[in-house]
Amino acid sequence: MSRSIGYNAATFLVTSLFSILLLMGLTSSWVKADEIDDFIHAEMVKRKIPGLQLAVVRHGKIVKTSSYGLANIQDAVAVDDHTVFSINSITKAFTGVAVMQLVEQGKLELSANISKYLPDLPVEWHNITVKQLLTHTSGLPDIMDSNTGKFISNDGGEASWELVKQRPLDFEANTQFRYNQTNYLLIGKIIDSVSGQNFIDYITQNQLRKVGMNRTEEAGFSNLQDVIAHSARRYTFYYGSGEIANIKAADFPAFLRATAGMSSTAKEIATWIMALQSGKLLNKPASIETLWTPAVLTNGKTKGFNNLLNGYALGWPVVGRSEHSAVAPAGGNRAAFFVYPKDDLSIVVLTNLMGGLPSHFIDEIAGFYIPEMKEENGFGLPPAIKTLWQSLESRGYDKAVQIVKALQKTHQLKFEEDELNSWGYKLIEQNKKEQALEIFKLNTYLFPLSANTYNSLAEIYWLLGHTPEALEHYKKVLELKPDNKHAKEQLKKLNQT
Repeated sequence: MSRSIGYNAATFLVTSLFSILLLMGLTSSWVKADEIDDFIHAEMVKRKIPGLQLAVVRHGKIVKTSSYGLANIQDAVAVDDHTVFSINSITKAFTGVAVMQLVEQGKLELSANISKYLPDLPVEWHNITVKQLLTHTSGLPDIMDSNTGKFISNDGGEASWELVKQRPLDFEANTQFRYNQTNYLLIGKIIDSVSGQNFIDYITQNQLRKVGMNRTEEAGFSNLQDVIAHSARRYTFYYGSGEIANIKAADFPAFLRATAGMSSTAKEIATWIMALQSGKLLNKPASIETLWTPAVLTNGKTKGFNNLLNGYALGWPVVGRSEHSAVAPAGGNRAAFFVYPKDDLSIVVLTNLMGGLPSHFIDEIAGFYIPEMKEENGFGLPPAIKTLWQSLESRGYDKAVQIVKALQKTHQLKFEEDELNSWGYKLIEQNKKEQALEIFKLNTYLFPLSANTYNSLAEIYWLLGHTPEALEHYKKVLELKPDNKHAKEQLKKLNQT
């Protein structure tokens, strides 16, 4: 049974202990803390992350491995380079490599209908392809409830498998992206069928042992249930109550091993990435290109989890953008690694906090090796907003409206509401609240009929302590969208204070 630790005690313990460890220079090579260590430390404090591992690969070599904070808060056990972390859906990246290995062996075709390998499936499923399973574009119903994270049947995994086979398709194949564990359940079954061995044995023999991933092999494929020696405990932080709590073990049957369940270390994943890129796991360069190419839907677009992870390839989320594109497996909202193929750079970050979201700050770590990738240099901004940012940085954010008017005339620029809104929140994350205020003001000027723009403006006024202005703009939200629950709740809170 999981138990919670009060925020004050837990925060003091986590912050003070890993601060001491950082000052001691607790990295794999016992070197002095550098700028990256300082950045990681600050992110851990901001995001309430108890423990973290980092590995960086540059030009085919591991150039940095570091361990920070606590693997186990209760017993004050520090993270070290041998601590294994749950990697959850990063397991799918290993599954994707396994599929491409079988493709190279001539045992599997990506374009083949899954009925070729699993003939006993429901007839409605027969024409779905292997690639559509891998890219979550199959339209299959999900064996897991996306709202609860539990099986669709209260009677467990096997009952859920029987139930999901009776459900209709959610959409026509390749018309949508929808992340779905049924897809990889079937991929696991296909690997079992065509390889002649079970999924775990196949991955172990053809990847882990080839690379020398001893800690990963020792930890096995069932960390969501089993007690794993020398591993980081899993936590979540509840901002409402201010408590950090252990995450309960999950009901995770063997037939879902291809979807999640692995544990590893940052260094071993970095070694695996190098082996993949150097031809030790896949023989043909074209295989890696196929592995990392996102699915294109029938509308001609790619789709992924969000604006950053905006495509999905064969088990690998993709960061599609004009500069410094990446493939970026992520798992459990607590582990991620980015491979930047054109930059010959890879960064692995594993944490033990659900909600730690390292995918949100790995690009910034990359900026220590490629300075133009730093947020402070405008990296990651859409083209129109980057042009605006350059003008605002030189002339002042308080002139945002007049600068935009000029840019719209001279550069024919078009600004999107969502992009401006996202930038405003990025500025808040960077502790640039005054600049964020001007961007949210600008958004209400450009999109005066959008309740969302006024909601964001009200929120920044609230964060800055300007209660009258916050009240005014939450009222504006309700004028435009009378059923907005968030605005009603905020108005009630603000009126009480």
